[in-house]
Amino acid sequence: MHDTVEFEKRGIPATVIITQAFRNACIFQFRSKGMAGHPYIELPHPISNMTEDEMRAATLREVDALVKQLVA
Repeated sequence: MHDTVEFEKRGIPATVIITQAFRNACIFQFRSKGMAGHPYIELPHPISNMTEDEMRAATLREVDALVKQLVA
């Protein structure tokens, strides 16, 4: 989240990809950095057990949302 905040402060669109387990931490950190409501991409948790194909599929399902966040 820190890098995303720093990029955004410099006018560079950025977002973060997290897993569901880190949702509250993500929301808290964005709020504490003055960016409450900043969008993020959320993948299922855990990802460590996913195969490469499952990880690729999960990531590809979020591409549209990722692009929307970066061009908004």
